[in-house]
Amino acid sequence: MEKNNVSKKVTAARPVDACTARTILSMSLLTVMAGAAIAPALGIIKAHFSGAPAMLVQFIVSMPALLIIVTNLFFLPLSRILRTRAIATTGLLLYIVAGAGCFFVDDIYVLLLLRAILGISVGLIMPLSTGLLAFYFPPEEQARLMGLSAAMNQMGGVVATLLAGLLATIEWNYAFLVYLLGLIALVMVWLWLPDEQLGSANKRGVPFQPRQLLKFHPSVVGMLLLMMIFFIFPTNFAVVANQQLGLRTELMTIIMVGLDVVAFFVGMVFGGVMHHFRMSVKYFAPVFFLMGYAAYLIPTVAMLVLGSALIGIANGLGVPYLNTIASIKGGKNSATTVMPLLSAALYLGQFVSPIVVTPASRMLFGQADLTGPYKVGVVLCLIFLVQVYFTRHFQSLPPNK
Repeated sequence: MEKNNVSKKVTAARPVDACTARTILSMSLLTVMAGAAIAPALGIIKAHFSGAPAMLVQFIVSMPALLIIVTNLFFLPLSRILRTRAIATTGLLLYIVAGAGCFFVDDIYVLLLLRAILGISVGLIMPLSTGLLAFYFPPEEQARLMGLSAAMNQMGGVVATLLAGLLATIEWNYAFLVYLLGLIALVMVWLWLPDEQLGSANKRGVPFQPRQLLKFHPSVVGMLLLMMIFFIFPTNFAVVANQQLGLRTELMTIIMVGLDVVAFFVGMVFGGVMHHFRMSVKYFAPVFFLMGYAAYLIPTVAMLVLGSALIGIANGLGVPYLNTIASIKGGKNSATTVMPLLSAALYLGQFVSPIVVTPASRMLFGQADLTGPYKVGVVLCLIFLVQVYFTRHFQSLPPNK
């Protein structure tokens, strides 16, 4: 019976043209920019707001995550009121206005308010950027497509991080102009995104449904841990690299862009990785993260570059893996069930990362230890590895077609 249901879902997947597929992927280009895009400028922003608490400055990167989480929890009822094109258009307009609007303000609290509105916009865009792939394409194609989605996400990080780093050398607030890139996706949505009613595909779903969380908890908890670990990098790298090795903003930007380039190419080949390493790919993300943060504990430029490359590999493998297995399990309704949960977990990990990591680092290793956050990262990697073993070790993916 279960096989028949899967068969029906695959048959029901609607064919889409190349322009529609590119439009869906274009939204993936933007989601990473919510926080990580301005990470290279964080040192300059911190210097500008020198009178503000350090944690408040870090929230400039992580604040959007809080509102993304709340928005994701209400995505299903919203999808019953608005069709996909209206949701995407609203999200992208808010994205452009709130993101680029930070260019015009010089008060950190107003800045954080605009970053919160930016979070609402990404909360609308994120489930569509992955959920529509499950809506339109059968399970056997989803590993490749989720890899491409992750690759586009990283490409957005490459372009945005490079531009933000260069713009920040003019003045700190110029970094926020990178959010004008949302105009490209907005035009593509108007031209090519089909106007679907996703909410009607899952009539019984409601927000805050514990049954959904229990069903998908391995992927949701995995995404939470993965993002907590990854976000140690953008919230600490610029400050630590500058104080520890005296690196200039331009060089730090190149290294951070290099991480996104690595993750981009890993995402491009993810379908092949899933095909050849089906039984072991589940362990790749925690292991590569572990090696990356361990490399950071050796204060040399070479180990800094190596660690960044390893973290890029981990992120490039971990996100599409979790999205793929969740979308296969969620089926055609993924856009309104598991994908909002994964998106919420992703950004919850980003939001709580500095809240957990910074105090834990100071408590365990002292405030003077610059590598303390990376040591906390090593501990979190071990926890992630244990979580993967106990929730994934006895499971396998559906056989290749």
